[in-house]
Amino acid sequence: MKSLMPITAIIALLGSSSALAANLNIPMSFEYLAVDGKKIDTSLFNHKADLELNNGTHKIAIRYHDMVQDDFSDSESFIKSSPFIVTLDIDGDFDYTLMPADGGIVKHPKSFAKSPEVVITRDDKGAASYTIEQTDFTEDSFVTSLFGTGNGQDITTATTSATAGAATATKVTASTPTAPVSKSAPIAATSVPATSADSNPGHAEQMLQYWWLHADEATRKEFMSWAIKQL
Repeated sequence: MKSLMPITAIIALLGSSSALAANLNIPMSFEYLAVDGKKIDTSLFNHKADLELNNGTHKIAIRYHDMVQDDFSDSESFIKSSPFIVTLDIDGDFDYTLMPADGGIVKHPKSFAKSPEVVITRDDKGAASYTIEQTDFTEDSFVTSLFGTGNGQDITTATTSATAGAATATKVTASTPTAPVSKSAPIAATSVPATSADSNPGHAEQMLQYWWLHADEATRKEFMSWAIKQL
């Protein structure tokens, strides 16, 4: 009887090869928004650091966000950049890492948020082929959303559409970190997560506490004025 081992080994090899995928890792101060025209589900309390990508070209919407010390008080404020679109060419089972271009450390968060400059490296020190495109997508703040006076964009719709379209940025192929080509984009206002709080009072209270702790003094006063009128 002929051994079935070679056939079994081939099947196993084919199966493992088809399952191979690259991985893109981002720091805590960045968040995925969409990839290839599909929304990426994340939340304020559940950071997604790794994104699995098959061979081919992928478009990924990412945003920078961080807590910064307020210039006029001892409190901290929450800042977000407009999304930027990464177009990444995958040609193997590699680990990619996205980091701020300035040595991996954001020294001036407010300035960085206006136009995030990032680099992508590959774990095997090979050349990472990618493009960076800044956007000017903005969204309403928590307060303007409550008052119904905002005119911002639906970031989910905007980024899913942007990652489904054709690339327009200049390609960067780098084996060592270099600053990518980008254009200036305005900082986006803080937004309310898409999760509905109506069906979960506990979550609603948690979210209110979160926004209160991370709002500046002017926003707190504006919110208190609105809240008192609702009593």
